[in-house]
Amino acid sequence: RSSDLLFTTQAQRDEEQLSKIRDIPLELIDDFPDHPFKVRDDEDMMQLVESVKERGVITPATVRQKEDGRYELVSGHRRKRACELAGFETLRSEIVDLNRDEATILMVESNFQRSEILPSEKAFAYKMRLEAMKRQGQRTDLTSTPLVEKLAGKDALSVSRIGEEVGESREQIRRYIRLTNLVPELLEFVDEGRIKMRPAVELSYLDEDCQRDVVDEIDLNDATPSHDQTIRMRKLFNEGNLTTEAIHAVMSEEKPNQKEKIVLRGDRVRQLIPKNIPVSQTEDFVCKALEHYNKFLRNRAERDSR
Repeated sequence: RSSDLLFTTQAQRDEEQLSKIRDIPLELIDDFPDHPFKVRDDEDMMQLVESVKERGVITPATVRQKEDGRYELVSGHRRKRACELAGFETLRSEIVDLNRDEATILMVESNFQRSEILPSEKAFAYKMRLEAMKRQGQRTDLTSTPLVEKLAGKDALSVSRIGEEVGESREQIRRYIRLTNLVPELLEFVDEGRIKMRPAVELSYLDEDCQRDVVDEIDLNDATPSHDQTIRMRKLFNEGNLTTEAIHAVMSEEKPNQKEKIVLRGDRVRQLIPKNIPVSQTEDFVCKALEHYNKFLRNRAERDSR
């Protein structure tokens, strides 16, 4: 590559790069195996679809050619989906010469440019990149870093390197990777914000059966465990004493910040409210109705006591 830089002009190098960009049929492009980042048909996707319809794919996707002649998508899963929804048959792509581990590192890096990334997406992305770095050593020319380091077998250095690049501490990277040991239901609670990071990490040390017992208790009590409760459950698990009954006992405890909740079925409440009352005034209407009913009960109690 250094000799190429010495004996070719910038125009020649630009032309060489353009020769690797082409419109590839969507039917020949496979998604990256175990791609950790979700592609959602949400409002942002619909905006991307409209943009693609009007201007096409401005930034080419990145693919690598496989031995069977098909292509593997490294970067551009949302652009590929937008092309599908827009009715396009091809995806403008740049073909790169990378092996699987190099492609994994580039795939993770490119997707971390997204504005919103779920904890589960970070968890599996960090894990995939760490495993690739351990096997192959990091191709730092992919990130414009001049020094190539062989990191295989040096987990701490690999984790630190990932943390520096994404702005997370080494311990936080390790916590995210621990989340990959959660059953899907618990991981979804983390994505929804119902379970915080530290309690989730403690639960990740339980086996699958115990984790599913915790899921059952969450559904039963409509409450997630506190950090203290997860610490005790992990301790009981390590001692071989975390039975279904033990999980129920720990989860049934009232947490210091836990308040009794009143749950009202929206459909039942709504049918009792006049149709001319807008939804925004529902709470005020219900409170006034309760005040009126409470006054009625007091008056009746006074009459009965006479």
